[in-house]
Amino acid sequence: MKIATYNVNSINARLPVVLRWLSETAPDVVCLQELKAPQDNFPEKALADAGYNALWHGQKSWNGVAILARNADITEVRRALPGDPEDEHSRYIEAVVNGITVGCLYLPNGNPAPGPKFDYKLRWFERLTLHAADLLAAGKPAVLTGDYNVMPTELDVYKPEKWVDDALFRPETRAAFKKLVDLGWTDAVRKLYPNDKIYTFWDYFRNAYGRDAGLRIDHFLLTPDLAERLTGAGVNRDVRGWEKSSDHAPVWIELA
Repeated sequence: MKIATYNVNSINARLPVVLRWLSETAPDVVCLQELKAPQDNFPEKALADAGYNALWHGQKSWNGVAILARNADITEVRRALPGDPEDEHSRYIEAVVNGITVGCLYLPNGNPAPGPKFDYKLRWFERLTLHAADLLAAGKPAVLTGDYNVMPTELDVYKPEKWVDDALFRPETRAAFKKLVDLGWTDAVRKLYPNDKIYTFWDYFRNAYGRDAGLRIDHFLLTPDLAERLTGAGVNRDVRGWEKSSDHAPVWIELA
């Protein structure tokens, strides 16, 4: 079973890229972030024609998350994190596909930090951590994947000294990620490649992709039973170089 995550940076603007990527790589389950499309402007038919059922939570101009399943049913569980009924951002959707609970997330950026946006990021992180603890306690196979907007270690960022004050790399953010993982989750990419330089995002500016000046901010966290089934993981780095592509590249894992 192949599961992928991809921050598409506007599903309609990048639809040709997404469809080409799906055709070439054929993941079984896909989590998308930053749809930047209202609920009624999601390309459901185009994805269905490509063989994918879809659940999505849209939002005009910003945010937005979706889960796709290739020739399989999707059972929606929730479309918001618990803990703040007034939070209207479309940043989380959860479903069951082939017996696995899939949580697709787009964690807040948090810049500028310190400030209200950073405070919101940390509050959202705490809500995610509480929910992740509940998922572990349920004892069912689960994956939490998406754009975490976190570089967990210096290995995950090009020139870390330039990012020390950024919300994606501040000590509070990295501590929040560690607290989440330490509940009992496994960072899939780091489990297989503990010492490799691996990036999932390259800015559009200053030829970041050409210079490989990237960040690893898109992650897969697995429950212990899924971690035991992990057989492969990687980044479709070449997709970032396609014309009119997102500034993120798709990330994938394979489970036995």
